[in-house]
Amino acid sequence: MSACLRTALIESLSAHLGLGKSRLETLSMLLIGLIHSRTVNLTHIASQCHGPARYASKYRRLQRFFQHVRLDQAVIATLVVRMLKLTRPKCLALDRTRWKLGRKDVNILMLAIVTRRFRVPLLWSVLAHPGNSDTAQRIGLLQRYLALFEPTSIDLLLADREFIGADWFAFLAKSRVPFAIRVRPDLFMARADGSLWSIETLLRTKRARHTIHTLDLFLPDTHLPLKLAAKRLASGVWLLVMTNTPEPRRALQVYRRRWGIECLFGDAKTRGLNLEDTRLTDPAKIETLTAVLTLAITWIYRTATAAMGLKAIARKTHGRRGKSWFRTGLDALRGDLLNAPQSAATLWANRCPKRLPAL
Repeated sequence: MSACLRTALIESLSAHLGLGKSRLETLSMLLIGLIHSRTVNLTHIASQCHGPARYASKYRRLQRFFQHVRLDQAVIATLVVRMLKLTRPKCLALDRTRWKLGRKDVNILMLAIVTRRFRVPLLWSVLAHPGNSDTAQRIGLLQRYLALFEPTSIDLLLADREFIGADWFAFLAKSRVPFAIRVRPDLFMARADGSLWSIETLLRTKRARHTIHTLDLFLPDTHLPLKLAAKRLASGVWLLVMTNTPEPRRALQVYRRRWGIECLFGDAKTRGLNLEDTRLTDPAKIETLTAVLTLAITWIYRTATAAMGLKAIARKTHGRRGKSWFRTGLDALRGDLLNAPQSAATLWANRCPKRLPAL
C-alpha cells in the first residue's frame, strides 16, 4: 500500500471527520482494501493492510474501528455532494435494501442521489426490524436531508409503491419537496366534489396503451391537491405516478430514474463491493460501514469521470452499454491502486475541499 496514497486520504479526511491519526490511517486502509479486494469482509481487507504486524493484529485493528468509530452522516453527505459536484437540483431516490445473516435481518432505509452517471448513497437509517419502513422513519430521514440542503436542491424525490400514505404525502407537500411516487391501482383518492374513487375505477375508460393520462385529484381528509400520471405498459399493467408538481407527464418520464437506486444496491452488493459479505449486524456498525462504502463509491465515480471525461460508454450490438459508469471507475481505480498509486491519490485529492462550513 503506497505511502503517498495513504497520505492523500488522511490529509483530505482529517479536515472533515475529526478522527485521530491512527483512526484516519485505519479508515484509509479500509477504503483501499475494500476497493482492491472488492468486498467489505474484514478478513479479506486485513490481508491488504500494510505493515509488519501480524495478520491477527491487523484484523483486530479493523474490528476496533467499527467498535469505537461513528462517522457523521451529515459530513459524509456534504462531502459527497462537493466531491462529485452535485450542487444543481438533482433527483433523489428512496428505497430499502435488506439481507439476512443467519437469523438476523439487516434492513437499510436509504436516500440516494441518482443522476445520468452517478448513483451514490447520501443518508441512511438502519431499521431495527425486517419489512417496510413506517412514516416516522421516512420523515426523519428527509428531515435530516432538509437540515443540510434546501428543498430547491431536489428536482424530484422518487420512490416506489412502498412509500405512500396521507401523512407522508402531506409532509412532503408542507416541506416543499417535489415528488414522483408510484401508487397502487386500489388507492382511493378524492375528486373535486369530494367523492372517493379508486384510481383503478377512474381509469376504467382509459384503454389506449403508450398514452399518458393525467388526473387532478385530492388526498382524502387533507384536501391536498395532487396530480396523477398514468400509462398502461405493454404487459397491460398500469404505471401510476402521483406528484405534487404542475407537470405530471414529466414526473412520469423522470420516474424511470428511480431504477438507479436498484442499480446502486447491485453495485454495493454482488456486482461491485459485496456488501452482504459483512459479518456485522449491529445497526451502529452497519451505519459506519455504509459511510465507508459511500466514500469508496465516491472515489470510484471520480475515477470514472477522469477516465471518460465527456465521452459516453460505447453501446454493444444489443443496444446496451458495455459497462456501467460504476464498473468503469471500479476497474480503473483497482488498476491504479495496483500499478499507479500516485494517480489514484490524485483522483481522490484533486479539488477536494479542505474544510466544510459549520453545519
